[in-house]
Amino acid sequence: MNQSILTEDEEQAVVERLRDSRAGIDRELSKTIVGQKEVVQQLLISLLAGGHCLITGAPGLAKTLLVRSVAQIFHLKFSRIQFTPDLMPSDITGTEILESSADGSRHMQFVKGPIFANVILADEINRTPPKTQAALLEAMQEHQVTMAGRRYELEEPFFVLATQNPIEMEGTYPLPEAQLDRFMFNVMIDYLPHAQELEVVLQTTSRRPEPIEQLFTGEDILKFQEVVRRVPIARETADYAVRLAASSRPGRPEATAFVNEWVNWGAGLRAAQTLVLGAKARALLEGRSHASIEDIRALAAPTLRHRVLLNYKAEAEGVSIEDCVQELLKSCKV
Repeated sequence: MNQSILTEDEEQAVVERLRDSRAGIDRELSKTIVGQKEVVQQLLISLLAGGHCLITGAPGLAKTLLVRSVAQIFHLKFSRIQFTPDLMPSDITGTEILESSADGSRHMQFVKGPIFANVILADEINRTPPKTQAALLEAMQEHQVTMAGRRYELEEPFFVLATQNPIEMEGTYPLPEAQLDRFMFNVMIDYLPHAQELEVVLQTTSRRPEPIEQLFTGEDILKFQEVVRRVPIARETADYAVRLAASSRPGRPEATAFVNEWVNWGAGLRAAQTLVLGAKARALLEGRSHASIEDIRALAAPTLRHRVLLNYKAEAEGVSIEDCVQELLKSCKV
C-alpha cells in the first residue's frame, strides 16, 4: 500500500470529514438498503480498517446490492465474481494472450481479470475448487497477482467481500480454518423483521431506486485507513482484546470449563489484532477520539465466529458458535 504521511491538521480534517459524513452514508444507503444497520456498520469498519469480510446468509438478502451501494458511495470500481465448480484461477486473475504487432512480431500480452477492481464481491466462494480459492486469497493477502513469474499489483484500496451460502452444502469446498483467518470479520446477514420486509416490498415494486451520490474517493479511503491506525487505545483495552482471544483456546490456563468441553480450536493472534483495529475504526466511525472496551465487545462475534472451531460434541448437543462467543464475553472480565 502506498503510505502517505498526514500532518496533525490534515489528520484532524480527515476525522472531521468522516464524522460529518456519517449521516450522509446512512442517507445514501437507505435509498437501496432497508435495515441491516449492524451489517452495514461491520462492512464499513472492515473497509476503514483495510480488512476483508466473509458474509454468510441465505440467497436473496441483497448482499450484492449492499456491496455495490457501498462501492458507489466511495466511488470505487466494483466487480462481482460468481464462483462455480469449473472456475479456473485465470478466470479471476487474468491470462496472457499472444498478440501480433503491426510489424508482424508477436508478444505475450497480459489481460487483467475481474479481480483488478477496488471492491470485489466473491459470490459463493465455497463453490469453487481450492486452487481458485487460493488465487483469490493470494490477492487478498499480498494485494498482487502473479502470472508467468511476473507480479501485477492491485489498485488500492482493495476490499474483498466473499459470500457463503449456509444451505445446499453438497458439492462445495468449505474454506479451511487457516484461510478463514484471513478474513477480518464473518458477518451474518439474516431475514428482515416483518415491518422492514414489507417496506422493501413496497419500495421496490412502486418506483426505481434513487441514484446513490458519491461522497468519497479511493484516495479518501486510504487516508481514513491511515488515520484509523492512529486512533489511541489504552493498554488495558488492548489487554482485554488479547485476553478475550486467548480465553477461546482449550487447554490453556485462561480457558474455562465451557471452552475445554466444547471448543476444538481457538482464535489466534490475528483475532486480537482484528479486535483492536476494528475497535479503532468503530470509534472513529462513531465520532469518538479513542477506542474502548465496549468497541471490543461489540466486535467479538464477527471476529471470533469463524476463528473458533467447535468440536463434534458441541454440534451433537446443539451448542452454537454464538453461544460460545457469549460465554467468552461473560467469562473474560473487564
